[in-house]
Amino acid sequence: MEAPAAQGPAEPSGPSGASGPADVEITVTSPEQMRELGRRLAKLLRAGDLVMLSGELGAGKTTLTRGLGEGLDVRGAVTSPTFVIARVHPPLGDGPPLVHVDAYRLSGGLDEMEDLDLDVSLPDSVIVVEWGEGKVEELTEDRLRLRIERAVGDTTDEVRHVTVTGLGERWARADVSVLAG
Repeated sequence: MEAPAAQGPAEPSGPSGASGPADVEITVTSPEQMRELGRRLAKLLRAGDLVMLSGELGAGKTTLTRGLGEGLDVRGAVTSPTFVIARVHPPLGDGPPLVHVDAYRLSGGLDEMEDLDLDVSLPDSVIVVEWGEGKVEELTEDRLRLRIERAVGDTTDEVRHVTVTGLGERWARADVSVLAG
């Protein structure tokens, strides 16, 4: 028997990580295409949006965020914040700032991230968190999750498979299919 449709945000169900109706599957074949995906994503985002990125090391999370920064027209080169944990990129125009967080080195949940004041920054910024699963979900029910999968091991394969999942009321109303190009 199938469970009734959830009211409000819902995580993908089942052990396989089955996707919900807001999922979009995108194949990316080069770093430039990953940046372009970030630029397209920027057109959908507004202050108050939380974007969670997951994927293996070298999957393209920072490359995507670099394109996002270009699309949001923010100041400063978007680079991996691995060692500083978070970087704020102020807008060059009227758009929101970009807060880029790398939670890889953080082992706890939102409590450990409290010093970053993400809850304070969220209403006025676009926050992108790499490695944020299990750590930042409590910030908001409305979030966009991108899972980037790539071939692992000793390979030069540039192909990436990106799954975009919109969670919460905000993303239930958004047309994330435009990201597929």
